[in-house]
Amino acid sequence: MRRAAALATLAIVASLGLAACVPSPTASPTNSVPVAAGYFIPTGWMASVRDFCTATLLPDGQVLVAGGSLSNTLASAELYDPESGTFSPTGPMTAARFDHTATLLLDGLVLIAGGSSGGALGLGITTSATAELYDPETGSFSPTGSMSTGRDGHTATLLPDGRVLIVGGSDGVTDFASAELYDPKTGSFSLTGSMAIARQGDPATLLPDGRVLIVGGWDGTHSLASAELYDPATGTFSPTGSMATARSGPTATLLPDGLVLIAGGTNGTNPLASAELYDPKTGSFSPTGSMATARQDHTATLLADGRVLIAGGYDTKTQAMIASAETYDPNTAAFSATGSLETARADQTATLLPDHEVLMAGGGGDNLIDLASAELYQP
Repeated sequence: MRRAAALATLAIVASLGLAACVPSPTASPTNSVPVAAGYFIPTGWMASVRDFCTATLLPDGQVLVAGGSLSNTLASAELYDPESGTFSPTGPMTAARFDHTATLLLDGLVLIAGGSSGGALGLGITTSATAELYDPETGSFSPTGSMSTGRDGHTATLLPDGRVLIVGGSDGVTDFASAELYDPKTGSFSLTGSMAIARQGDPATLLPDGRVLIVGGWDGTHSLASAELYDPATGTFSPTGSMATARSGPTATLLPDGLVLIAGGTNGTNPLASAELYDPKTGSFSPTGSMATARQDHTATLLADGRVLIAGGYDTKTQAMIASAETYDPNTAAFSATGSLETARADQTATLLPDHEVLMAGGGGDNLIDLASAELYQP
């Protein structure tokens, strides 16, 4: 929904013949005062501004950031090196795309699938069915099989057997209930069972028993409270308990005890601060502590100590990006404040690094400025 608002404003900007403002990569981010509960510090800048991009932790500890940006869709990619705190070019992809998925495969390659592309200022957007593979050893992308349909806003989940489950999404007009499987052995996609309800903006979570939980989302008309489970053994979806609150754009995080934390999102009108827990053993949701700030299009990262870092996001009511962050403690079932982001941002990437820091990169800032900056959370 933030994307829709951004596209509408970009269209107005285009009609006025104005260029979007982009921050200078040489500018110094404003420092915030660290707090005891954790804080963010700036790190290297990307060469390009990137919104709706992907970030993938590679086996060697580097992070692959690929594509993105509504204002000018990118094919370029960059690598973040935690040791030097800098980004360097790699790739590029075979096709420019944003709002795609990136999945680290068991053999160390990265599958890039779907997404959208468009001209300057996000005009003439079309969805893509193509996919490609990134090889960290050669630093290059190569095409692989295509999906049955072009889609963005979908989910991609690595299954225990090495296949990748692609679910839902949209072609910009129609939201999808369909799903497909990518098989790395054949380099091809094949259709699998469909969901009962078409949805996008619905997080997918691999459960300990190998099933995949799909929750909430947007069906093209309203936010959803329903949830479904995909069983790789049968290739089918089945209904499971519904959330207490309909929400699209929430986050879903598998906790160490096997429960899944669903946080925030929007009910279609207002951002949400509430959170719920899904129990795979009972197939039901139950309320848990609420966040201090209502937000959607934020990130949720499981930290090394079992807490969950919630950062940034978008407030649909004020149409402003959020800089605040908070952590959820499963032991107390409560959220508590932590240091704020250096820059308010939504739809950024969040990657847990081997040293337990969290890399936040890109995203959308206030006034429709796509961001090139990055920062590190120190837990």
